[in-house]
Amino acid sequence: MSDEEVMGAARPAGQAAEHPAVPTAEPIRLIDEHGRRAADDRAAGFELPDAGILLDLYRRMVIARRFDVQVSALTRQGRLATYPSALGQEACEIGATAALADSDWLFPTYRDSIALLTRGVQPAQVLSFFRGDWHSAFDPSEHHVAPQVTPLATQALHAVGFAMAAKLRNEPTATLTFLGDGATSEGDAHEAFNFAAVWQTPTVFVIQNNGYAISVPFAKQSHARTLADKAIGYGMPGHFVDGNDIAAVYAVVTDSLTRARRGEGPTMIEGLTYRMEAHTNSDDPTRYRTDDEVERWRVLDPISRLESYLSTEGVLTEELRSEIVDAAEQLAASTRDAMNESPHLDPLELFDHVYASPRASLAEQRAYLADELAASGSPLASAAETRSRS
Repeated sequence: MSDEEVMGAARPAGQAAEHPAVPTAEPIRLIDEHGRRAADDRAAGFELPDAGILLDLYRRMVIARRFDVQVSALTRQGRLATYPSALGQEACEIGATAALADSDWLFPTYRDSIALLTRGVQPAQVLSFFRGDWHSAFDPSEHHVAPQVTPLATQALHAVGFAMAAKLRNEPTATLTFLGDGATSEGDAHEAFNFAAVWQTPTVFVIQNNGYAISVPFAKQSHARTLADKAIGYGMPGHFVDGNDIAAVYAVVTDSLTRARRGEGPTMIEGLTYRMEAHTNSDDPTRYRTDDEVERWRVLDPISRLESYLSTEGVLTEELRSEIVDAAEQLAASTRDAMNESPHLDPLELFDHVYASPRASLAEQRAYLADELAASGSPLASAAETRSRS
């Protein structure tokens, strides 16, 4: 037998013989850092989105950044317990999220608040998580967004499992999950990648490589040429994208989601970007990176890049830019107002969403807490007492 025949016989039934797309050595780019249409062959097969889509993406990025800056300020004022800023990563998060169809589902991490905002979740609902009021203050089924998670890479397994269920039901649903560069070192990430590839689930993995796993630089995390190269070992297509070029992110993710819905399996996408702010408000990034490094990335700002392109093309006028800035300020103001309101907390809500069918043991715990609150004279007791007997 020839080598080809031997390998064919060893391959399990149904496993693809063709090698999937191999990531490029340099990131795919449709609009370069100067705001000009990129002229290279790395983007072969991916078309520049039309002006209407790009203008909408620009609007979303401007509003999201103003939201992010406002929330960071509120955190410094003590209005929130913590907040992981995504400033600088807007192109990755919004470009990927905007590519989702209404029927698709997003599985975010703790840093993906502006992705939730893009998906239609209200600011107060997003920030309830960081203020410590609710783990998920929004209805996941309404927005097709899973709750944000803090453990690294666990949401990737959820995305794959959900996609597998959709596949078994013959539903035209794809799932998209974000991971950071550090999360790819977790065992959960390996399990998610492998499961998705073996079972060909309609899942798109978007790795936001922002250079650091908290304080650990990429060079100390992986010896791979790119993180997208890991797709080769799992037998799925991989793409290495300029994560500060929202046009490229949107185009590549759109293509990957389309493949997923057609039943062609998962895709791994690495977006090369940068976290301009600290990991969270409790982090001191000056201990592990230099000001010169930050400034080198500042000139690659994703918003400025797209703004330059749209202005040159005559799509973005001063009047339109002003309207977008006003909309961003209005959102910032409503976010401030929402965080100035005291939350109406009821401890008994802890028991409301644990099981679909009530359990006797949980009901007993609920009654015990209600009695304890009433006996303590806690200001939370009135609401709890009313609900305990309902």
